[in-house]
Amino acid sequence: MKLTAALAFLIPLGSLCAYPQSGAQPAQKPAQTSAPSHIDPAKEADIRKLLDLTGAGSLMMQSMNEAESSIRPLVSNSLPPGEYREKLVDLFFEKFHAKRDPAQLLALVIPIYDKYYTGPEIKGLIQFYSSPLGKKMASILPSIMNESQAAGGKWGEQIGRDSMLEVLEEHPDLRKALEDAKANQPQQ
Repeated sequence: MKLTAALAFLIPLGSLCAYPQSGAQPAQKPAQTSAPSHIDPAKEADIRKLLDLTGAGSLMMQSMNEAESSIRPLVSNSLPPGEYREKLVDLFFEKFHAKRDPAQLLALVIPIYDKYYTGPEIKGLIQFYSSPLGKKMASILPSIMNESQAAGGKWGEQIGRDSMLEVLEEHPDLRKALEDAKANQPQQ
């Protein structure tokens, strides 16, 4: 059951990995999704340009790689112990990486941009991201995201620790049950 949960988490993760990298080659014809695209070709070209200008590909690959480092232990721990486990997990992620196709994600993302932005809005965003301020924003966004994620993680750990200590202090019966469970846990 743990493996199913870890894999269910990996499926959306795969969708995060494939934004086009800056300088990426034009997309090959992607696999058809539910319905054929009816996006104006000029607007689609503008959306592709916007995604390239914003560095969406680099951000998504970075997010994907960071998420993978958290998920790898979950996948590993969801499998029964044994010498095979590390090799199986390595081969799984190798296969997973081989399936990450930026063109397929692009085919999914473009209609979303089309849905929420008009042609003139896309052009306005392109104009902004082509400006010095827009270029700076796109270039420092990965650093801002990393630092924000680190700060949020530390904050979350602290409030989690404080909350657990408060609950255990308020409920001595639970503290005792936890201590007993730790004492009776088999040594590994």
